[in-house]
Amino acid sequence: MDGRAAGTMELDAAYAACRAIARREAKNFYYAFVALPLPKRNAICAIYAFMRRADDLADDESATIDERRAHLDAWMAAWRAARAGGETDDPAFVAVRDATVRYRIPLALLDELVSGVTMDLDSGGGDAPDTYATFTDLYRYCYLVASVVGLVCIRIFGYSDPRAEKLAEETGIAFQLTNILRDVAEDAERNRVYLPLEDLKAHGVALERLLKRTGGTAPTANERALLEEIGKRAERYFASAQALMPLIDKESRPALGVLVEIYHALLKRIERADYDVFSRRASVPTIEKLKILAVGMAKMSWVRIAG
Repeated sequence: MDGRAAGTMELDAAYAACRAIARREAKNFYYAFVALPLPKRNAICAIYAFMRRADDLADDESATIDERRAHLDAWMAAWRAARAGGETDDPAFVAVRDATVRYRIPLALLDELVSGVTMDLDSGGGDAPDTYATFTDLYRYCYLVASVVGLVCIRIFGYSDPRAEKLAEETGIAFQLTNILRDVAEDAERNRVYLPLEDLKAHGVALERLLKRTGGTAPTANERALLEEIGKRAERYFASAQALMPLIDKESRPALGVLVEIYHALLKRIERADYDVFSRRASVPTIEKLKILAVGMAKMSWVRIAG
């Protein structure tokens, strides 16, 4: 069953369009996608394309906050109509509709995913910066924008042990905390500080200081201590990724391994830079990603040979 409606674009074309979006936009994720068998790669790329569109609508700075909410509401209404069997030529809708049936992905997870991207629209107001008071508050945000992706992905990867779900949730937290560290300066320019206010206070870092920072200046000792605390939290959650690995289907483990290794390499680069995320934006060089992918592809080949 592929849930195709009359007048809807062909499924193969929809998946091809989603693969193209992932190839163009998914700077870290796409390397992991390549290490999956094609049907699972198609499904993951479809989910990514869906997620990318929601992010783009929420982050469209050419529109007001109210306009972005309206655009997201209209897009979600179109998605709900499509998933109910209505005609659509949106490749992400066509492909995701098929993937949710094929891999038994609860539709509620996709609703949660969109709820995550709308949090940035709802958290601020006027000139007030977007902030999170406690790590518990930040965890909820990370869950919606990253852990939910993990919970969708493991359904595509395949698993039977229910423990995989909590571990996938925590793996998503590790990835998002790494993103938050990398993007501190960029987020501040957009009037957003994802570092919990309770942590800023504990380390004597003023919110106004972070928001008014200029690029090219190294962090103060207090700022380094603050960022290091977030980094150590991320490291603890990365342990869940290792525990998750043996719980998913063998043919999917190389892809998960590639993704985890790339994100962990990013965190390690931030750590080696002594948490200076202000002078330059941390990234994993393409050559290093390709080396990680090569290992993943070799592991995938071995899994296929071994049966």
